[in-house]
Amino acid sequence: VQLQASGGGLVQTGGSLRLSCAASDRAFAENGMGWFRQAPGKEREFVAAWVWNGDRYADSVKGRFTISRDGAKKTVHLQMNSLKPADSATYYCTAGSQFPPTQYWGQGTQVTVSS
Repeated sequence: VQLQASGGGLVQTGGSLRLSCAASDRAFAENGMGWFRQAPGKEREFVAAWVWNGDRYADSVKGRFTISRDGAKKTVHLQMNSLKPADSATYYCTAGSQFPPTQYWGQGTQVTVSS
């Protein structure tokens, strides 16, 4: 099972970034794929997930982040708009059979939002 995240970077407050997660066939076949994040000194937290019966979002990102799934490319994207310094973290792509999808984890991609 492989999950390859990309798209992180440095952006100013109010800016946008789009994260992508390329999944192996096995990972993409799971019922859900999602994103978690972890900032230095903080617990890892759920961000968003695509699951078979609808998207799910953490309250802190609702209305700003959108998760989407590209079946042809076996890729999940996380469009992040109106970014805030509090969104700065390492973002991890995940997949799993249940919500939240935590069975499989990819490597992280760093997102830094400057004030």
